[in-house]
Amino acid sequence: MKTRISNNKLLCGAKAGYENLCAWADLLDSINVFPVADGDTGMNLRVSLAPLRDCGQGLDVSLKLLQSNGRGNSGNIAVAFFSEFLKADQFSLADQAEKARDRARLAIAVPRAGTMLEVFDALCGVLRDNGPGLPAYPVLRDCLRQAVAATKFRLPELEVAGVVDSGALGMFVFFDGFFKDLGGQQKEFTPLMDIFEGMLLVTDTFVAAGKKEHCVEATLAPGHADSDISSKIAELGNSAVIAKSEHGMKIHLHTDDPGKLRKTLSPLGDLLDWSEEVMAPMKRIRDYAKFSTNRVRIMTDAAASIPQELGRNHGVILLDSYILASDRAVPESLLSPEPLYALMRAGEKVTTAQASNDERYLHYQAACARYGDVLYIATGSAFTGNYATALSWKKQYDVNGDMAIVDSGAASGRLAVITLLAARLAESGASMQELLSSVTSLTDSAEEYVFINELKYLVAGGRVSKTKGLFGDLFHMKPVISPMAEGVRKVAVLRNRDAQLGFALERIEDRPDLFVLLQYTDNREWLTEEVEPQLRQKLPRAEILLLPLSLSSGVHMGPGTWSLAVAPLEKLQ
Repeated sequence: MKTRISNNKLLCGAKAGYENLCAWADLLDSINVFPVADGDTGMNLRVSLAPLRDCGQGLDVSLKLLQSNGRGNSGNIAVAFFSEFLKADQFSLADQAEKARDRARLAIAVPRAGTMLEVFDALCGVLRDNGPGLPAYPVLRDCLRQAVAATKFRLPELEVAGVVDSGALGMFVFFDGFFKDLGGQQKEFTPLMDIFEGMLLVTDTFVAAGKKEHCVEATLAPGHADSDISSKIAELGNSAVIAKSEHGMKIHLHTDDPGKLRKTLSPLGDLLDWSEEVMAPMKRIRDYAKFSTNRVRIMTDAAASIPQELGRNHGVILLDSYILASDRAVPESLLSPEPLYALMRAGEKVTTAQASNDERYLHYQAACARYGDVLYIATGSAFTGNYATALSWKKQYDVNGDMAIVDSGAASGRLAVITLLAARLAESGASMQELLSSVTSLTDSAEEYVFINELKYLVAGGRVSKTKGLFGDLFHMKPVISPMAEGVRKVAVLRNRDAQLGFALERIEDRPDLFVLLQYTDNREWLTEEVEPQLRQKLPRAEILLLPLSLSSGVHMGPGTWSLAVAPLEKLQ
């Protein structure tokens, strides 16, 4: 008798797997040394498998979104697997796992031992050996654990680095959540550090290849039938993953000449999309080494205007919400601002969504398990329920008192200023009590002025009535708002950008020792050429950072918005 499982049950299991994966994504990044040590396996898996976070949209929609969503080597292989595996209602789970494993293997130009393929093989074996029904969860988990542990000795890079394969570990984490949910298991939390002791920290002696390449993601609609087209494409670069779908051929390649690659691919068919990114071997990996000592770790929401790389440079843990656009959900910290604001200006509906409570709970648990003392500086309660969610988790699960939680009363730039200054104190070895005292002082002294360009985006998000929005845009009114503990406060209404700049300069008059955060949406050039130079002239002793406005804020406030957030540097003393 074959095991049959409903679509909805499988998708709910996939949702649980994805949430578990997200909680450990930073750890996956920290051990990513193969095929390139660029520290992005966790990020790529989060983006690639994001369509699985919503189990209510149905199998057809989930699979359609999944097939076009792959990013990176690990992400594209995982997409190839789950695009087949999640059809298991038509066959036994074992049959479908084997079909999925074979599809993933065929997508890889040069399959290698010591990767996530090992986990797929182990999964197929334990499901096949079990016969009808799900195997006992401890048996399944131990089988997958052994497959991951073995990867440390299957590839020279992993053995030298002293770690297991990050992609294989990512699949273990996903299946851990997936099969617990599928089998109705108690969701007992077990830290990965206990399961893979001594296998999750890159050795100081590991040195990656120094060659820089571009990671290319493309979709090609072949112009004619050619049974050998995949092999031809694979010869054009390294780490090739090529998967066929209803959208065409999804291509992932590493190349040192993306321009030449694009010219070579064009005659083979229509390039439906194209993206390229320079990979920086070892940079992200080495960032983690600075924070291996015992100290308080700072956590905050990605609603703070802190880009992923900047957060990692200061050891800040970012909790993502999701940006929903063009039927896709992308973790906020992993989405580029430029295409988002282009969509908004084109009239595309863009919204935001919080991570589920389960996902947030897992993040809290993983952070405390990895670091011990964690200070969570939450977005103000007037803007989200994150503070209340964290308090609820702490009451139920934080038996050792590992996490302290602060309601910052802030969002976007003001939250970023508070968090970054607190992170610096944490880096210097400040105690939890010293940090709590400093954060309280910073929440009182930090300020932010957000300069809205068009009210229509606030209207679309329900923040302003249609009548007020129409009236404001008709008369070119540009409100200035400040996110405060009690909510958003309107502090001025201005007519143009020159008036906005004048207002900003007045607010920093005679305040030389400031930490200043300038935030842009799609107007970086103006802030770089006009605003920042005048600020530096006014404040020669100030520290000024130019960063993108948090995307959750940008979605609600719209393109053209910019912001100034400040805090006195003496609060660091």
